[in-house]
Amino acid sequence: MPELVFFSGTMDCGKSTLALQIEHNRSSRGLVGMIFTRDDRAGQGKLSSRLGLVTDAVEVEDGRDLYAYLVEHLSQGGRADYVIADEAQFLAEEQIDQLARVVDDLGIDVYAFGITTDFRSKLFPGSQRLVELADRVEVLQVEALCWCGARATHNARTVGGVMVVEGAQVVVGDVDQSATVGYEVLCRRHHRRRMTAATARAAVLSPDVLPVTPA
Repeated sequence: MPELVFFSGTMDCGKSTLALQIEHNRSSRGLVGMIFTRDDRAGQGKLSSRLGLVTDAVEVEDGRDLYAYLVEHLSQGGRADYVIADEAQFLAEEQIDQLARVVDDLGIDVYAFGITTDFRSKLFPGSQRLVELADRVEVLQVEALCWCGARATHNARTVGGVMVVEGAQVVVGDVDQSATVGYEVLCRRHHRRRMTAATARAAVLSPDVLPVTPA
């Protein structure tokens, strides 16, 4: 039976890499996929991973009906044996409903990839709808790590290396810390304390921090 599967995890845990692997495995067996994405780091109409892999995709704009897009594609003689939707957290709730309809009415597997919560630890509407509708939710097993070495469970937005908790929900960035606006994965403890790798280093180097000597 066709399924709607949601692969979720923090940033930097290999979601887009897995999406590209699924595309490679199926296309190498003669299957044809339809790839949707939105706001990828490589630019419009691209699905990319931090490992340097990239492929073309259909950029999803506001208001685009994904079910109608597939129906038109098929009615014009196109083929789609499966659908991949990357950066699915950025999709609108109604677009997630449309992906579910692709599974139910067209009998096509849909593999959606995305992060669950934003930099404020709030659910993205698209991710919330996927949790509500998906036949399966798969948490990726490649663990991203906080700077302290613990398992990273939260996504933090940084401006100049300093964590922020206010602003628009969607601001395209990356885990490249040289960027003015960037992202960093943290464990819950350091997300709560707003302590990024940069602020932790600054605290260690600060003359206000007294050295700890053995008793």
